Amino acid sequence: MKSNFKKNSTRAALAVALAVAALSGHAVEGVASASGTVVAPIAVTKSADLNFGKFAPGTGGSMTVSTSGAATSTGVVRSTAVTPTAARFDVSGDANATYAITYTGSSTALTHAVDSTKTMALSIHSDLTAGNATSGTVSSGTLSGTGTQSVYVGGTLTVGAAQVAGTYNGSVKVQVEYN
Repeated sequence: MKSNFKKNSTRAALAVALAVAALSGHAVEGVASASGTVVAPIAVTKSADLNFGKFAPGTGGSMTVSTSGAATSTGVVRSTAVTPTAARFDVSGDANATYAITYTGSSTALTHAVDSTKTMALSIHSDLTAGNATSGTVSSGTLSGTGTQSVYVGGTLTVGAAQVAGTYNGSVKVQVEYN
């Protein structure tokens, strides 16, 4: 009986030794898939400029162009010779993506083309629908299912009663970035 026990014990020990040896030489692994999606770069293109049209200073006041291009004034005499327009920026990119809008480097004044010491203060307002907004700025948007949307920018000029005649220029810059 002892020899049978010894023989069985030896076999069991040998089996354990072989199992340990087999396991130590066999690696086990887990696998995860890796993927990435390249989206269309976001872009913005100006398709219309902000134009206040022609006007006389009158008693001084303000000239406003809404996001739909409608013009109103207080104390300023508007001319109908030039139709005012809101600026329009067309945004394109990945369908249904959200993005942030900032107004970088936008002028806070329009400057006389000949005498740079002459200015008119400019404040801007914007929306995504050309909805006739005259205050506030939109700070985010969502591209359509085709990957497009427009940002409309209007503004208000402060015109002095003794504003020097001539063309005044400045810029409105819209920057967009995916969220």
